[in-house]
Amino acid sequence: MTIDKFDEGYRSGVVAVVGRPNVGKSSLVNALLRCKATIVSPKPQTTRNRIRCIADVEGGQIVFTDTPGIHKPQHRLGEAIVDSALEALDDADLILYVVSAQDEGITGQDRHIIERLKNSNTPVIMVINKVDLLGSKKAKILPLIDIYRKKLNPMDVLPVSAREDINLEMLMDFILEHIPEGPPMYMEDMLIDRSSRFLAAEIIREQVLLRTDQEVPHSVAVEILEYKSPEEYPERRDTYIRGVIFVERRGQKLILLGSGGEKMKEIGTAAREALESFLGGKVFLDLWIKVRKDWRNSESELRRLGYRE
Repeated sequence: MTIDKFDEGYRSGVVAVVGRPNVGKSSLVNALLRCKATIVSPKPQTTRNRIRCIADVEGGQIVFTDTPGIHKPQHRLGEAIVDSALEALDDADLILYVVSAQDEGITGQDRHIIERLKNSNTPVIMVINKVDLLGSKKAKILPLIDIYRKKLNPMDVLPVSAREDINLEMLMDFILEHIPEGPPMYMEDMLIDRSSRFLAAEIIREQVLLRTDQEVPHSVAVEILEYKSPEEYPERRDTYIRGVIFVERRGQKLILLGSGGEKMKEIGTAAREALESFLGGKVFLDLWIKVRKDWRNSESELRRLGYRE
């Protein structure tokens, strides 16, 4: 299948995956694609950029836009994150609005999202994720569905579990039925619409998120300064990646370094192994830490780091 040649009845469309932080949007996208396309962690606001992830299925191509969690921003980075998520709604043929099965009702953040969705002409599928965590209390999901049906009136409501693969095939079939007919938007076998440099930075940041606590994860940004792969440099046997981890305060740098540099070694080793797994070859990773004071409130820094266009 190519972009110029496709069968009659072939479907292709953009599906925006939206919701508040930490409801499992990225985990859901990875589960639907049956591979890891975006980073995940238990920390809220792990996703900072819109990422298009491409699923080639029988009879169509589904382009998922994994978006940052919509929340009340506390700095300019937060504003950029929310703007990015909301802009994705305007480009979508279908919206997956993701909430958690553990919710007792509609949160303040969800009320804001619902109002935004009501003003959109794009059809919405309500996805209630993490139903596996309810155990014997699965009946509690019925009142939650009823609440959201009254507030939003989505096209459909589907309980799923990204972790336990519950109702994911049903969700994919439903999505394919409700995206328009048309040619594929991306070439076959393309997974995401981002560069290798972007992926490397995200994988490194993921390991920082998984291995730090308190305020450090949200103050971290990663910039790739050099990326040399064997494809571009045939004389190399490995992929050389030189990157900088930015933090906002010296105390955060000391936390990342750890006693005798042990924490940084741990992060670097884990990031290198994750990169090797993703790239399928050896990686030489050269990582540094720098303090860039209050970078989350600097428009120039946000543009340089790719959070603002």
